[in-house]
Amino acid sequence: MEGVYSELHSVVAEVGVPVSVSHFDLHEEMLWVGSHGGHATSFFGPALERYSSFQVNGSDDIRQIQSLENGVLFLTKNNLKYMARGGLIIFDYLLDESEDMHSLLLTESSTLLVGGLQNHVLEIDLNTVQETQKYTVEVPGITIMRQSSRFFFCGHTSGKVSLRDLRTFKVEHEFDAFSGSLSDFDVHGNLLAACGFSSRLSGLACDRFLKVYDLRMMRAITPLQVHVDPAFLRFIPTYTSRLAIISQTGQCQFCEPTGLANPADIFHVNPVGPLLMTFDVSASKQALAFGDSEGCVHLWADSPEASFNPYSRETEFALPCLVDSLPPLDWNQDLLPLSLIPVPLTTDTLLSDWPAANSAPAPRRAPPVDAEILRTMKKVGFIGYAPNPRTRLRNQIPYRLKELDSEFDNFSQVPESPIGREEEPHLYMVSKKYRKVTIKYSKLGLEDFDFKHYNKTLFAGLEPHIPNAYCNCMIQVLYFLEPVRCLIQNHLCQKEFCLGCELGFLFHMLDLSRGDPCQGSNFLRAFRTIPEASALGLILADSDEVSGKGNLARLIQRWNRFILTQLHQDMQEQEGPQAYRGAGGSFCSSGDSVIGQLFSCEVENCSLCRCGKETVRVSSTLLFTLSYPESHSNDKTVKNYDFAQVLKRSICLEQNTQAWCENCEKYQPTVQTRNIRRLPDVLVINCEVNSSKEADFWKLQAEFAFKMAVKKAGGEIPKSRESALADWKDLGSPKGRPLCTSIEELKNVWLPYSIQMKLTKNKGLDVSNWTDGDEQSPLREEEGNVYVYDLMATVVHILDSRTGGSLVGHIKVGETYHQRKEGVTHQQWYLFNDFLIEPVDKCEAVQFDMSWKVPAILYYVKRNLNNKYNLSIKNPIEASVLLAEASLARKQRKTHATFIPLMLSEMPQAGDLVGLDAEFVTLNEEEAELRSDGTKSTIKPSQMSVARITCVRGQGPNEGIPFIDDYISTQEQVVDYLTQYSGIKPGDLDAKISSKHLTTLKSTYLKLRFLIDIGVKFVGHGLQKDFRVINLMVPKDQVIDTVYLFHMPRKRMISLRFLAWYFLDLKIQGETHDSIEDARTALQLYRKYLELSKNGSEPESFHKVLKGLYEKGRKMDWKVPEPDGQASPKNSAVFSTVLAL
Repeated sequence: MEGVYSELHSVVAEVGVPVSVSHFDLHEEMLWVGSHGGHATSFFGPALERYSSFQVNGSDDIRQIQSLENGVLFLTKNNLKYMARGGLIIFDYLLDESEDMHSLLLTESSTLLVGGLQNHVLEIDLNTVQETQKYTVEVPGITIMRQSSRFFFCGHTSGKVSLRDLRTFKVEHEFDAFSGSLSDFDVHGNLLAACGFSSRLSGLACDRFLKVYDLRMMRAITPLQVHVDPAFLRFIPTYTSRLAIISQTGQCQFCEPTGLANPADIFHVNPVGPLLMTFDVSASKQALAFGDSEGCVHLWADSPEASFNPYSRETEFALPCLVDSLPPLDWNQDLLPLSLIPVPLTTDTLLSDWPAANSAPAPRRAPPVDAEILRTMKKVGFIGYAPNPRTRLRNQIPYRLKELDSEFDNFSQVPESPIGREEEPHLYMVSKKYRKVTIKYSKLGLEDFDFKHYNKTLFAGLEPHIPNAYCNCMIQVLYFLEPVRCLIQNHLCQKEFCLGCELGFLFHMLDLSRGDPCQGSNFLRAFRTIPEASALGLILADSDEVSGKGNLARLIQRWNRFILTQLHQDMQEQEGPQAYRGAGGSFCSSGDSVIGQLFSCEVENCSLCRCGKETVRVSSTLLFTLSYPESHSNDKTVKNYDFAQVLKRSICLEQNTQAWCENCEKYQPTVQTRNIRRLPDVLVINCEVNSSKEADFWKLQAEFAFKMAVKKAGGEIPKSRESALADWKDLGSPKGRPLCTSIEELKNVWLPYSIQMKLTKNKGLDVSNWTDGDEQSPLREEEGNVYVYDLMATVVHILDSRTGGSLVGHIKVGETYHQRKEGVTHQQWYLFNDFLIEPVDKCEAVQFDMSWKVPAILYYVKRNLNNKYNLSIKNPIEASVLLAEASLARKQRKTHATFIPLMLSEMPQAGDLVGLDAEFVTLNEEEAELRSDGTKSTIKPSQMSVARITCVRGQGPNEGIPFIDDYISTQEQVVDYLTQYSGIKPGDLDAKISSKHLTTLKSTYLKLRFLIDIGVKFVGHGLQKDFRVINLMVPKDQVIDTVYLFHMPRKRMISLRFLAWYFLDLKIQGETHDSIEDARTALQLYRKYLELSKNGSEPESFHKVLKGLYEKGRKMDWKVPEPDGQASPKNSAVFSTVLAL
């Protein structure tokens, strides 16, 4: 093979023992050789340096070798062994003694096919090391297996090559290549080439014609005549699709599969033994390996520096022995140290051992992780992985680590840890419960995600994957305000995109949930349609939300101002012109609302010009923004302010500005002051911490408050900053009580739990911090116009550069809600972080570490607020929503109506059956990533929107006739109509061109809510997903899902189409899906279920029905036969026998 391949090396693997198999490692630069004696040997690199050698089987020969990422698979007659490259056994799988295996094929990263001379092929899962499937083959004797993107190729000893389906392993095509037996074959692209033996009069003879098949037309093309007796062949596709044909005597010929063989292209391998036994080609096509009958291995390559793989990883070698021999000892030397003489190990105490009291274990601190690793690291669950930066030698680290700074600050520094806080402390200082939570999606979607791990309470969290779900924490704050919750749920109007209505629907779901998370998809859908929300920049693009580009603290404060103003407008009791001011948060209206009574503060804005002209304007504001004292550059001292002082300054704001003076008829410097005429019931405060200046103010005031709290309790602050935090807890008060249970409680007392406010007679306002039990309160409530406000919620911005940050809320849940939800009477603070809900100590609500936890919004409520408002909830949805309504579609005709609305006489009652089915369209495609191991990981699921909802009558003379068949109009862009599965076509949801009964989502939602509230039972197939997309919470006792009625534990879910064919002899969902047909079929299946359950006197009888269903499904591959195919199983003897039971 001069000019193409030449011999590099020949080595002996095992003297005198024939080589049975050779294999180039697919991951490292290694060549594996197996012998007839069951011994395996590996050689490294083109020099064939011996790497490892070990016994695989003591009696049988090694028949095939397959290299994996972490080890190598060895196949013997009835044994499959997985071993590390050094010889360590990972697992040893014994097959039946009657098995005679010859071939194996790795189909996926963890699935293996094993075949041999028996009439079946085994499928083995390498993760569980268990047989998962046994495929029966018609023609026994599979000795060679190959795979392409379309088929499994199986070579039989009878001379046939069968092409099998990748999923079912059924024969799709078959080539009868040779009349004798098959010797070898290979596949490349659209060509299959095979060599073998043909039957002659005297027996079998080697056929010098290679059979070549075109896999596109599935037929043979012109055979290729060669000049050697072919025993092995391989495609070597470098520039052309060359074939290498090898004879057992050592002759080798290269030729094109579609051309003529040239005798001049024959070369000779020089085996030591008489016969060549194995042949293999490296993945790079640069090297060929031959094994002969004397145990020698011959390596041929196209260059001396040939590599076996395009991208091989580094091979791990054993460390060399650093000491060749021990130094000699002179026994005659008196000063010889006794420690040089090795002594045997003993369990007794040695005289030189230190006493236990004088010693302590001192583990070596782990070094910080390389910054490059942290930068490139990706996380899967709680495991991170990153490429090796090659910055240090293997198994070596510097013994001396970087010492800590001697001036360690107990409050600002973060302890060292193995995950590298020394380089980037802000990455890991965020407490785990405050970090952004994400949903891990699997093949089953959300079914196997454990939300209970994040929420042990009966409160309902909110899912975060919906666009613009950054406001989840504020929704929870509004929900736990009892007057707001009751008011919103009593509200209902005709406006399609009313935030009040949608928020009421969401609050109703939060009421019904018993710890399961809800999603505010419908509320956020309405929120995105409000023009003012877009104008204020409250609508985030998906890319900005994922990357965290938006300033969440500023965003949630603007959202807080917007939602209060919008709810006030939606809830106004009287109609009238309104002036919306999103930026200022003030409003003027001809009427008032309960939202206005709760949140609005009547203020008097006075403008005084320097000419003496004073202008007074009365308005209302729904919230206040903190205004911080300005520090002068020449004043280096930091002043101490109470929170009450800052709050009073912010409410009674005084500022100098340019304003128009009607008296001067020009803009003049004006002093503007704000006086309070009426205080709100709920005091809402935006903290406005948007820069380091405000953050430093909070930090310094917290330190001042801490020092004052310690001194007030009679303690002293140690001068040394090296004192441990544990010592500070021992500070005592003059009364002998412990100063605090936690140093954190004293460290963050600047924000009070209660404040007291009083309106004075001269329109002034007095504000002071209030402490329960304080005997010297500056204000007395009996003086009138004195109110105590308790802290009810804090919304904080969590700074985390890894995830872009998040928003969480601390909410104080009162006795009323606890009594209704959990049956207990107490108050408790909770952390709400999307679907993570956890009880916390009250000091955490006012504890702000400005480096990662920044306050954004504060809610103070008047004490005994609930006694002032009516907290009863009356369901505003009436039966009239089910009556006939006009369609939004302009082209819809009554003759095309697909449903008959309910009459007043047939209104459903509690317990009535209603068949339900829904169809959906896709608004956003699924976002997924392909991992390094080839598996697919879902980052964000596709966003679905309901497009059609159908309800059919479940009893009565009109059973099976739909009374709701609504197509849902949508203004959002549809990415995929999913016509094959939904039956929805482009234009069906457009009011201008649709011929369907088109309505709004809110209208249909009200119909379903009414049915749920009166207690009907819904029958359908896969209702859990339907209700999730519709955004409904339905009690479990009102849902009858046929997907679970006909389901066996730990088995697959069965489609409605297959169940209808099997039990009802119906063939549905032909070209597209029809929701009326699906809902009606689900009702019939439920009737069949009741019939089967009633006929069976014992539970085992219905179990036999399900068992027969699954057996039939496996045989049919869960496919319904075509009209001229197999008949329905209703007439089968097995089915009839089971029914008879």
